[in-house]
Amino acid sequence: MNDNIKVPEGWKRVRLGEILKYEQPTKYLVKNENYDKNSGIPVLTPGKTFILGYTDEKFGIFENLPVIIFDDFTTESKYINFPFKLKSSAIKILNTKNEENNLYVAYCILQILNFKPGSEHKRFWISEFSKFQISLPPLPEQQKIAEIFETVDNAIEKTEKIIEKYKRIKQGLMQDLLTKGIDENGKIRSEKTHKFKDSPIGRIPEEWEVVRLGEVCNVKRGASPRPIDDPIYFTQKGIGRAWIRIEDIKGKYLLETNQYLSKIGEEKSVKVEPNEVIMSICATIGRPTIVKIHSCIHDGFVALKDLSNRIISEFLYYLLELKETEINSLGQIGTQGNLNTTIVKKIQIPLPPLLEQQRIAEILSQIDNTIEKEEAYKQKLERIKKGLMEDLLTGKVRVNKLIEEEDKK
Repeated sequence: MNDNIKVPEGWKRVRLGEILKYEQPTKYLVKNENYDKNSGIPVLTPGKTFILGYTDEKFGIFENLPVIIFDDFTTESKYINFPFKLKSSAIKILNTKNEENNLYVAYCILQILNFKPGSEHKRFWISEFSKFQISLPPLPEQQKIAEIFETVDNAIEKTEKIIEKYKRIKQGLMQDLLTKGIDENGKIRSEKTHKFKDSPIGRIPEEWEVVRLGEVCNVKRGASPRPIDDPIYFTQKGIGRAWIRIEDIKGKYLLETNQYLSKIGEEKSVKVEPNEVIMSICATIGRPTIVKIHSCIHDGFVALKDLSNRIISEFLYYLLELKETEINSLGQIGTQGNLNTTIVKKIQIPLPPLLEQQRIAEILSQIDNTIEKEEAYKQKLERIKKGLMEDLLTGKVRVNKLIEEEDKK
């Protein structure tokens, strides 16, 4: 870290280890890793997964809150304000050494440190992080900065809850619409009011039929140019056909990718055209998306091409989304799970009349649109917070006037 930094008036330069103390996690490690998905004490990690699951263990629960949990290897961290347990002994539990500093501000400073651990497998808190020099405002400014951040955090949390609510609504609707359907009056069918029949996949409306996936589309597996790291097969972003990888699939529609294939690369892969449905069949199995750009897929995907006039792509997408867990269970055992085209072709799906497929897809699309708008708003709030962190935690923008105005009241 560069110590020749201009410090805002009234601020001071300190090492992180001067304001933060750490506790080893030994007493708080979970004993049984057979977690519950919904209830109990959360078992945490500072990474993206965050909550690994829930345990019913009543001992070794950390309750002296709030704290920061810090992964000594990855340097990821999370601010925690609820009781928890941990899985990894590589986690350090951080707290302020005294009441002269605000823990949440310290956490936010950790988020803007320009540090990326290399490939070396080592612990970083004692050897490097605790020695980092930071610019620290006096406590009144810290408290006002934390107050501003917490206002944005509350808005983000509220938006996350809205998103989760709509996702639960969508899941329930998918279960009803894709197994019971919707009649001409817009009502979800029930065996009490409508006729159902037995089928290979369970009870379905009398108007429906059951088909194998291979009966309504051409299942074509992707292909990869080899060797995959040869630059001759790739081009710059936006030129040529998009090269789809699993990390590019983020929802119903695929609108962009990070990599693009050259003409030579295209010839050694499998082309996918706009509005075709693809599905992952290796490692992450059963994840569908509707492709909206000219692209190519590798052998970890299948393209469901040449759809029959008996099925529409939007309805097929929602069917596959509902059946993702079931399809994943079909994976062949190996170094990593995978499906072949024979298995995919044999997957049985319900097939309502086309008009009903359209009605079902429209209802679920409306929910997806609402979720998408809320997620876009959440991303906007996260950008606002990032900008505030860069301004307020460096002193580019001071909060002194806000403090002075409050003192006058």
